[in-house]
Amino acid sequence: MILLTLCVLGFAQERSLELSRTDRSWEFLTAVGTRAGLFGDESGRMEAWVYPLKLLRNFRLQFEAEGHLVPAEAVARTVIARPETSTIIYAGDTFRVRETLFVPVQEAGAVVLLDIESEKPLNVRVSFERDFQLEWPAALGATFSAWDPKLHAFSFGEEQKRYAALIGSPTATNESLEYQTNYSASNENSFELGATSQKNESRIVVMSASVHGPAEAEATYQQLTANYPKLLSESAEYYRSYLARTVSVEIPDAKMQQAYDWSRISMLQGLVNNPFLGTGLIAGYRTSGMSQRPGFAWFFGRDSMWTALALDAEGDFATTRTALEFLSKFQREDGKIPHEIAQTATLVDWFKNYPYPYVSADATPLYIVGMNDYVTSSGDVAFAREKWDSVWKAYQYLHSTYDAQGVPQNFGIGHGWVEGGPLLPVKAEIYQSGLAAAALQALANLARLVGKEDTERQAAQEASTLEQLLNQAFWIAEKKRYAFALDQAGKPLDEPTVLATVPMWFHLLREDQAQPMISELAAPGHETDWGMRIISAQSPKYSGGGYHYGAVWPLFTGWASMGEYQYHRALPAYLNLRANALLGLDGSLGHVTEVLSGDYYQPLSTSSPHQIWSAAMVVSPLLRGLFGLSADANAHLLSFAPHVPADWASFAIRNVHVGSCVLDLKYERSEQGFTLEADRSGSGECTLEFSPAISPLAEVMTVEMNGHLVQHRVLKSAVDQHVVVRFPVNKGANKLHVVVHNDFGLSVPAALPELGGTSRGLRVLAETWT
Repeated sequence: MILLTLCVLGFAQERSLELSRTDRSWEFLTAVGTRAGLFGDESGRMEAWVYPLKLLRNFRLQFEAEGHLVPAEAVARTVIARPETSTIIYAGDTFRVRETLFVPVQEAGAVVLLDIESEKPLNVRVSFERDFQLEWPAALGATFSAWDPKLHAFSFGEEQKRYAALIGSPTATNESLEYQTNYSASNENSFELGATSQKNESRIVVMSASVHGPAEAEATYQQLTANYPKLLSESAEYYRSYLARTVSVEIPDAKMQQAYDWSRISMLQGLVNNPFLGTGLIAGYRTSGMSQRPGFAWFFGRDSMWTALALDAEGDFATTRTALEFLSKFQREDGKIPHEIAQTATLVDWFKNYPYPYVSADATPLYIVGMNDYVTSSGDVAFAREKWDSVWKAYQYLHSTYDAQGVPQNFGIGHGWVEGGPLLPVKAEIYQSGLAAAALQALANLARLVGKEDTERQAAQEASTLEQLLNQAFWIAEKKRYAFALDQAGKPLDEPTVLATVPMWFHLLREDQAQPMISELAAPGHETDWGMRIISAQSPKYSGGGYHYGAVWPLFTGWASMGEYQYHRALPAYLNLRANALLGLDGSLGHVTEVLSGDYYQPLSTSSPHQIWSAAMVVSPLLRGLFGLSADANAHLLSFAPHVPADWASFAIRNVHVGSCVLDLKYERSEQGFTLEADRSGSGECTLEFSPAISPLAEVMTVEMNGHLVQHRVLKSAVDQHVVVRFPVNKGANKLHVVVHNDFGLSVPAALPELGGTSRGLRVLAETWT
């Protein structure tokens, strides 16, 4: 078994990210860059966006073969996902067409590539309905379209000639335009790509747009037409390079391996460059239909900060910094961090006339947490100094939300997690108070790093006070669980919820109180085969379709996994991590959906299928949770405290950045113990604190570094123990060997049910050792 595992790891660097399966006509299909996106489904129907413009909807193909006009959706057979493209394979009796959707990373447009194999001449008809409107809530008013015979393309415009778009093909002919008369009307536009004359031929469809006039739209159109092969190669290299320079893992769980790699890509694809606002992280993608709201494809404060914790964990500090800079630009004068910013925010009076920009209370503490995590992980203390005034204003706003008892309020301030439904109204959620306590700890560390000692002491004291209050005010002793929230009178509302795992993420809950809470949340009422419900299915307030009162969110599942790992409950933690990972290989291939039914394994009908923070909840629980990785670049220290699944004989982690050092870690386990090899590159000092979990009855016999005995200690928790070794990582050999007797572990199989199925997997509620 060990030899087989090592063989698999040896070929890991050559693994392909291609995912494929039989076509599911209803599933979301997407191709995105930083400036444009194609959103549709596996039937081949698509809509096109060049931010912040929606160009068209109901883009579809028809195949004219042997006198018949065959709808492409009728012969869709296979779907293939790659980071840079999505492909649908259509096959009839005598022809096959590969339709590849491609959006270059940096271009304001898209290309649809058609590779055609046919025994006889085959023509492809392209049709669509023009939208040509700005993303919600702005609008263009009257727009128009015309056929440009020189470009073989439809051109879209408006009277001021500021906004323009094109869709066409070098081979386009037989165009048909939308029309409206007193007697009849049609919204459909179409053109043909020309019949093939050989068995194997190719065609392309090109789309572009501009917010600076027709000339720029045409220049982009010509660039895409002439250079799409080069742009395709560059896009593929963009993603390959990203994976190569961020933290990679080589693990025996092939599905989790794929899901982790794809989740890194999925998060990166949330980076959007808006011509009016700049670059930031959006929340997620979905089709907009006849509206101008493509899922959550605009900028969100809390979404980007939960995602930033995963980006930091994998070493993508640049994207986190971009997200922080973006939010700080729109921080309110009183310090509050925005909840959401529409892509057309500068074209309307978004921040004054709409209720959404600052509607949540949680974005503000998350901003402080995200800033500290970035500075600690990256070592970029200069950025902390640059943004100190912004951080301090955020703290002052947070402090202004405290009630007389010192609890951060939601009522009258902004929602915490829950935005509506039967769980409201409340005065203060445990989620909000947990984030506030974490923010105060973060502020104390930032103050230390920038040399503000008085602020460090003040914030540390406030954090300690709020942590104690959190464990008192929300704890229901007779039920041995934490309340969802405090009511208007400050009394705990007895509704156990996964939201309690948010303060667990930051290790803020008392050990003796967190353990029974985890056991309750691990039960079938809360945990399904596909993730965590917000409240128990036994609650009278529960509904399986309740967005905030019953549905399963991969976000919750990630919170739970992180909290469970923090408190050494590795079995339920792994079940939750693997549920999220498997979601990334089902549904919209490579992406984790926003929200699923609490009763049946299927996404809610309103879910955004490519949700950025859902992907983050594969990355954080794997790197921060299962592997227990935590880098402090300023202290030149990497903490590595893995809870290795019992059926993993070996694994490797590469490209772990600790300041100017980069570490590669390789772990192997046998019946006699385990070995860790640590290799480093780069300059400067680096210390590794290695503290793997072993079973409660295991006995550590010897610990050797490069054949020499070294000091160690053993820390016991409620359910396991950790052998702790700290050593400098030198250039050359760093081989640690730990001999352990009587180690023992359990692994629990985890799988998703069939679509529409119910939860029936094994749940691990508690562990007792004799």
